[in-house]
Amino acid sequence: MLPRSFRRLASTAISAGTKQLVDDFLQTARNAPPNVRKQYLDANQLQRLSLTLNRPRLYQRAEILEDNVPLNGTPLPPGYHLAYFTPASLPGHLGRDGTDISYSPAESFTRRMWAGGRLNWEKGNALCIGDEAIETTKLVSAELKVTRAGEEMVVVGVEKTFENAKGLALVDRRDWVFRKQLLEPPPSQDYSVSTGRDDARLPLPNTSQRSRDFLQSAVSLFRFSALTFNAHMIHYSRPWCREVEGHRDIVVHGPLNLINLLDFWRDEQMDDFMIPKSIGYRATAPFYAGENYRALLEKDADTTAIKLWGHDGKGDVKVGMLGDIVDQV
Repeated sequence: MLPRSFRRLASTAISAGTKQLVDDFLQTARNAPPNVRKQYLDANQLQRLSLTLNRPRLYQRAEILEDNVPLNGTPLPPGYHLAYFTPASLPGHLGRDGTDISYSPAESFTRRMWAGGRLNWEKGNALCIGDEAIETTKLVSAELKVTRAGEEMVVVGVEKTFENAKGLALVDRRDWVFRKQLLEPPPSQDYSVSTGRDDARLPLPNTSQRSRDFLQSAVSLFRFSALTFNAHMIHYSRPWCREVEGHRDIVVHGPLNLINLLDFWRDEQMDDFMIPKSIGYRATAPFYAGENYRALLEKDADTTAIKLWGHDGKGDVKVGMLGDIVDQV
């Protein structure tokens, strides 16, 4: 977490315009020291994450997790580091929507969404249960963008490095989109009308693709929020989603979809202990609890492309997340 003085400046900065606001935010972040935290990677957290993902075994040849926790020295599957180094904020230091505001721009940009990023793993040095790991976080970018509809948003980039006793294990670059707080409630909608959730509308795999279907419930999203200490209200409060943010239901976490992409890739390997070289991923549209969505995986030489397809709420389908995974060589 950034020093408290930086958090105050980030939330109260006053400038002549939005561009100046973003420039001031970025300059302040560059002058702030990196945030360094240590954490013991315990087995209980990993056990509960795998069960939340409806995976009774961490690896194919491992014991059933409902009865046993993973042993010290067990490698973390790709992406499972997201259950550690969770935000540590008092309730009064959270944003209006429950988000951690350590790397948030000024107050008007309060609607946060996970936009994408890139993970790069160091070959031969996996994070493992029992490690005392070190996470170092720094803000690396803040960019003002304007949509085709004229909406201003700020894209904030954060880089996290993870080290253990052997040295660098993982570099995690994440991008968040911050949109302005709505000045008026979103238009009311009749949510009893079907939004086209029929599986038949989701694309089917061709002969070179593999597919996997997902359906998140309010319970699975609650458990993932609890594990990641994420109080963001779009993941558990339906009234907030509909009456404040304009979503049609509670929103599936971007990191949860990222982990599912990586698990799909891992299950397609001959050895599920494999760790990729990297994944670049981008979220393009939200997914919602109670709605089916489908992953299509296609492998080409040493790379794998995965797309998550879901419903747009109007009877059509859309790509909600896409990832490109590079295998270790």
